[in-house]
Amino acid sequence: MPGPEQSPGPTTGTAPGARFHHQDAPCRSDLPSGRHSSRPEDAGHDTSHGSHHAANHHDHAAGASRGRLAIALGLTTTVLVAEIVTAHLTGSLALLADAGHMLTDTAGLVMALVAAHLSTRPRTERSTWGLRRAEVLGAGLQAGMLAVVGVLVGVRALGALLGGAQVEAPGMLVMGVVGLAANLVSLCVLARGREDSLNMRAAFLEVANDTLGSLGVIVAALVVATTGWTGADAVASLVIVALIVPRAAALLRATGSVLMEQAPSELDLAEVRGHLRSVEHVEEVHDLHVWTVASGLAVLTAHVVVRDQCLRDGHAEQILHSLQECVTSHFPVRIEHATFQVEPARHRDHEHLGH
Repeated sequence: MPGPEQSPGPTTGTAPGARFHHQDAPCRSDLPSGRHSSRPEDAGHDTSHGSHHAANHHDHAAGASRGRLAIALGLTTTVLVAEIVTAHLTGSLALLADAGHMLTDTAGLVMALVAAHLSTRPRTERSTWGLRRAEVLGAGLQAGMLAVVGVLVGVRALGALLGGAQVEAPGMLVMGVVGLAANLVSLCVLARGREDSLNMRAAFLEVANDTLGSLGVIVAALVVATTGWTGADAVASLVIVALIVPRAAALLRATGSVLMEQAPSELDLAEVRGHLRSVEHVEEVHDLHVWTVASGLAVLTAHVVVRDQCLRDGHAEQILHSLQECVTSHFPVRIEHATFQVEPARHRDHEHLGH
């Protein structure tokens, strides 16, 4: 499978960054033969505007993300310090568990902020995508920290549930309310940008989990205050763990999929191959690869076999327009960086490397 260090600039046989005006009908199928049109007037492409627009959109989104992350980080750090002090004074394991989660949130938000900054670095001859993948690494680190904290808190909660522990309900309740208020503000700040990147999604999920953790602390404090059963504190800790671990696993799967360069889950490669084959004059599509460099940056490469006469009579450029139109606008994942190797059928005999 091709590596992620592919140049996003123009290359032979590719129309990178293409955008098309006819978004609702990206692949013409109204021809008598039932195959997609390869006429240049149907392609309606504007290659210069597409990649420039995409770059500006990424820079704007990254800048907004940094601002949201900085606000959430300030709130989380303040509550973290207060929770650690209060947990020490009250002896609350649930509050300590929530503080541990807040510590994870704080470290995660720091990593997310650093990753958001790195992802805006310009590309170079050595880093042809810039440092866009930093946000994926940041999300993976956050997921790993969530999983570790979840396991540690779960083990300690089980021990406390079996052995019993004394807690101070009033301090728990006050700190739980303060933590909940701060987390709700952070959620509102991060909510609008949670779809911008995997990094922002990880940060949002961490704060969302911590909001539920604060609710658990409040419930545990009320149960202890009204019934005297201190086991509620440990039970609340286990509930927090149950919320942390599945989301950590989901984040690890998502980041692992990107780092292993798997095809985006929203794409059916059989469907993609079928649409490419239906382009007029295309005989076969092989060595089709799709992977994700970073959030919103999917890349596709493919070898496209065409009729020999297409390479002689100048149809190759028209075919490229139609191929690019299909992958840019037809599928759930917008692929603005695609490289097609257009070749005659006899060329496959000269390919000695397996794919």
